[in-house]
Amino acid sequence: MDKLIPTVNKLQDVFNTVGQDQIDLPQIVVVGSQSSGKSSVLENIVGRDFLPRGSGIVTRRPLVLQLVNVPRSASSGADSPDKTGSTIAPETRAQFLHLPDKVFTDMTEVRREIERETDRLAGTNKGIMKAPIHLRISSPDVLSLTLVDLPGITKIPVGDQPSDIEMQTRNLVFEYISKPNSIIVAISPANVDIVNSESLKFAREVDPKGNRTIGVITKIDLMDRGTNSLDILTGRVYPLRLGFVGVVNRSQEDTVANKPITESLSAEQEFFRSHPVYRTIQQHCGTTNLAKVLNQLLMHHIRDHLPSIKTKINALISQTEQELSSYGRMTTDNDSISNASRLLKLITLFATEFHNSIDGTASEMPTTELCGGARLYYIFNDIFASGLDSVNPTANLTNHDIRTAIRNSTGPRASLFVPEIAFQLLVKPQIKSLEPPAQRCVQLAYEELMKIGLSCGSNEMRRYPRLHAKVMEVVSDLLRERVGPTTAYVESLIAIERAYINTNHPDFIGGPGALNDLQRKLERKRKETTRTRAREVSKTINTGRQRSVDTDTILVNAQGSPEDITLESNSVDPSEIDDRLDDVRAKTKSDGVVVEHQRTVSVSSNTQLRRPGSGSPIGSTASSNGAGPGKFFNSFFGANGKRDGMHVSVEEPRVGHVSVIPVPNRLSNLAGEGTSFDDEVASLSTKLSADLSATDQRDEMETTLIRSLISSYFSIVRKSIQDLVPKAIMHLLVNEICQSMQNRLVEELYKEPLINELLQEDPALVAERDQCAAMLDVYKKAFAIINEAM
Repeated sequence: MDKLIPTVNKLQDVFNTVGQDQIDLPQIVVVGSQSSGKSSVLENIVGRDFLPRGSGIVTRRPLVLQLVNVPRSASSGADSPDKTGSTIAPETRAQFLHLPDKVFTDMTEVRREIERETDRLAGTNKGIMKAPIHLRISSPDVLSLTLVDLPGITKIPVGDQPSDIEMQTRNLVFEYISKPNSIIVAISPANVDIVNSESLKFAREVDPKGNRTIGVITKIDLMDRGTNSLDILTGRVYPLRLGFVGVVNRSQEDTVANKPITESLSAEQEFFRSHPVYRTIQQHCGTTNLAKVLNQLLMHHIRDHLPSIKTKINALISQTEQELSSYGRMTTDNDSISNASRLLKLITLFATEFHNSIDGTASEMPTTELCGGARLYYIFNDIFASGLDSVNPTANLTNHDIRTAIRNSTGPRASLFVPEIAFQLLVKPQIKSLEPPAQRCVQLAYEELMKIGLSCGSNEMRRYPRLHAKVMEVVSDLLRERVGPTTAYVESLIAIERAYINTNHPDFIGGPGALNDLQRKLERKRKETTRTRAREVSKTINTGRQRSVDTDTILVNAQGSPEDITLESNSVDPSEIDDRLDDVRAKTKSDGVVVEHQRTVSVSSNTQLRRPGSGSPIGSTASSNGAGPGKFFNSFFGANGKRDGMHVSVEEPRVGHVSVIPVPNRLSNLAGEGTSFDDEVASLSTKLSADLSATDQRDEMETTLIRSLISSYFSIVRKSIQDLVPKAIMHLLVNEICQSMQNRLVEELYKEPLINELLQEDPALVAERDQCAAMLDVYKKAFAIINEAM
């Protein structure tokens, strides 16, 4: 048990030499607000005046205080007074970690060194710094302890303190007390209500159950008369598993008068022994008792956590050894034979890795994006193919351009057929438009090969930045040498296609095919024109059905009697409207159509004609002389009053009522006033059927033929280019690089003067490896220290 605290002290020294805090070592952390008596408690435990004093915040850096008990030498005499009047044993020694070769025997010098080291990093503006000061005091008058004195908790910045001094202090305190292996000593003055204790508040946030917090109540002798801290010390007010300890510190007057701490400790013991309230618990009070309690707590804490610390250090040793091996063995300039073989090995590994990346057999490949050969495949079959498909063979050719080319190719003669020279003259520039996507494909392949080269190279090669830079220089030169011939060959492929227009190609549509295609297009256009004309005429009739016309009425009077006529059509073929309109015009003249004003004609979408009161179709009562209404509707809708879904019925007339067929005002006058209905329909039909003159029809036909031929031949050339360009890139660029890379690297780099220069390691990597090696030594030393203690 006596070796445990020195063991932790040794571990702290070992870990702090490299500036690392990888291990959460057991330690005692002292927390308290300003002027709570925290520094006085530590000085009483040590038995010496060694901490800075003054107004405001004095402790501005954590002080890691290691107390080491050493046996008193038999040859040592009595304690001699120091310069301040306090006594110091000859065996008492103080050492700072930042001054390992200097031993302090005067505690005044220790105080001054703490102040100098604090100002060196934290400055003189009362700011704080989390970098600790390590101080070891060896004395026969102390118990072995490891204490961390933290800056006092403050609320309001005073003087030139930073405005966020409260947050800085809080963060620093929590950085230490939040570690699970830390024992928290929460110091609270007795003359302040315990519910306002900042130290207990902080401790409760990280240790809510109070399992690793011990409370220290200071300034008990300064409480108001008639009050005491007995309930607090016995845990009835605020329970802690480690309990509370009451202490009495030196007063400010004693401190100014340099009253020896030994006399102060004697006065403290007399206070608790003679006090009527505290004498019942005097064995649990006093600084001497506090030091013993802390010593026992720390030893048991170390004993409980030392096995887990040993396991963690063992894991860190294994992890650090693997990290160190990843940096590789350090090379020397005199190791020429080894360097030459290493260089040749690295060159071979680089060339092999480059080839495997393209073949897709590399040992390590990313899974988040395409790379290597897969990226080349994507360039050929997606990017390049999409680029070719986006080229429209006739987008930049206007009808005027095509007609001009046709006329220029015939010279002074008129052409009977579309000249072939015009076709060749127009198709060659379109083939030229395939060259930019092809050259872009070569450039993308070149860039991807450069990326592959940058990603290749083992970790061992990256140890040598000069070698890696020289390898990439050689690879870049080789790629530039090969990309030129590849680009020229792709350009020649386009030129070859433009040099000879093979109109005998089996996939070429040819003249007959183009004519058949043109015929199909004209037929579709004619049908579309017919449908458009029918829709417009049908729209005109349907418009007239939706409104009543008060003027310009048409009265159809059969056999001298007025008729109520209702037209309803379930299905009317728009393509037959023109013929029926002609029938209407002929029949109305022969059957005696009478035009009257102020009558109404009604036409519905389901056309039926009925004689009022009869219920039978008009067409069913044909007149013997052929002048009756049956003859008219038989002619318009077909025999028996039916034609293609048209139903006609005639009803007997009602007195004073005439049902008529409405048409718009501008089409309703059949008596010759203005434009008649038949003339309007005939004019519209003539306009729709005569869109183009004979000359325009010929030009349109020739233009369409040329476009069809260009599109057909361009599609043939595009398929050929889409197939040949990737093959050319693979043969002239990719495969050539893979085959000649290793030979070129050996030729350029495997030279005696360059070997040692290329294998010079990166200074930053050397520093990282040295730090890793130092950490490995630290862990091994720590493991050995724990083994000795256990």
